[in-house]
Amino acid sequence: MTDAAGRDRVEAGQGGQWSDGASAAAVAEAHRREWAFVLAATVRVTRDLDLAEECVQDAYAQALAAWSDRGVPAKPGAWLTTVARRRALELLRREATMRRRLPYLLMEQIEPGPGDGDDPDIPDDRLRLIFTCCHPALSVEAQVALTLRLLCGLSTAEVARAFLVGEATMAARITRAKKKIAAAAIPYRVPATDELPARVDAVLTVVHLLFTTGHTAPAGAELIRCDLVERSLELARLLRTLLPDDAGVAGLLALILLTDARRDTRMDANGRLLPLPEQERSRWDRRAIDEGVALVRHALRHRPPGRFALMAAIAAVHAEAPAWQDTDWAEIVALYDLLVRLWPSPVVALNRAVAVGFAVGPAAGLAALDALVAEPQLAGYAYAASARGAFLARLGRFGEARVAYEEALLLTENAVERAYLAARLDDLTENEPSC
Repeated sequence: MTDAAGRDRVEAGQGGQWSDGASAAAVAEAHRREWAFVLAATVRVTRDLDLAEECVQDAYAQALAAWSDRGVPAKPGAWLTTVARRRALELLRREATMRRRLPYLLMEQIEPGPGDGDDPDIPDDRLRLIFTCCHPALSVEAQVALTLRLLCGLSTAEVARAFLVGEATMAARITRAKKKIAAAAIPYRVPATDELPARVDAVLTVVHLLFTTGHTAPAGAELIRCDLVERSLELARLLRTLLPDDAGVAGLLALILLTDARRDTRMDANGRLLPLPEQERSRWDRRAIDEGVALVRHALRHRPPGRFALMAAIAAVHAEAPAWQDTDWAEIVALYDLLVRLWPSPVVALNRAVAVGFAVGPAAGLAALDALVAEPQLAGYAYAASARGAFLARLGRFGEARVAYEEALLLTENAVERAYLAARLDDLTENEPSC
């Protein structure tokens, strides 16, 4: 059974003896919330990523039947971890090449709990797994992709969308990264203090991509994957505990807090997407905003400021504006100018172009977008097409705006965003003058 097939079976509840609805729902919920904990704890036993995944998949498969017969345990994550790690020990005992490791393995606790770790200063096994996947022997792209796939439980398709590449390309990249970890015998640990600077940026990138994937799900019926958003926030806080003086960590945590503070206002009661100008700012989470702004100030004291500090500063400008029309777009453009020089990403350049459109006018924004037309990463990027459609509509070029929105609709797989784009197309039809 492949890792993808196993995960799909757990999500759908297919294969093997079916459990009742309540236990099946509990298994699905445990998959969403506990996968990272269970896998990270199991890797500590196996020191082998593929074997750990196999054992965790077996544990979830057993849960479908066991929880139906005996009820859902009080601590589903602990139950799954126990089953997965016992399965790992059973498989390791069968391998003659692992005999010399058995005394060490058998000394490890089966039940997860306080004191279950090699380093008492590290609060979570997931950090060990992140830093293992983010070893400098791997390319940065492979580091991020592998961690999203293994630790965060994203499907290969979801990781591919996050990177704006094809699913087959991403699958091959993940397989190569796993093989390299095994061949290089990369240790399962948090690196020493002197190694951290070279490793932490990739870890921050992992958590940031996890957050962006949850903030707006690439596909499906839901706009937000709250489990991924909450997991990214947990990981950012854990990193802040581990690296309290790191400006990049402070900037990332600030960015997540300030952006997620708008979560409850991003859709109306009917599930319709509400863009930033339509959101009710009095309902934004002021506690999260206050914490985020304080972290931004801390992060910006580092010179030169890092990319996450600058992105958080942009989010802070939005969060502190009492109304949409009070947004300081000139400051946002200036911050994007700094960010583009520090991190010359096509998506950052796209966001800057949108900010120019609000700071100077739609013609200037459209010109900035047109300057990016040759960027291959933006060719299949729905937000580039929708931004172009918005500027064209504001300029009264309704026919061209319709083409741009239709392109964006073809490239969008999230149902809530598709409904929003379809509504924009309907508005254009109503407003377009007849011949």
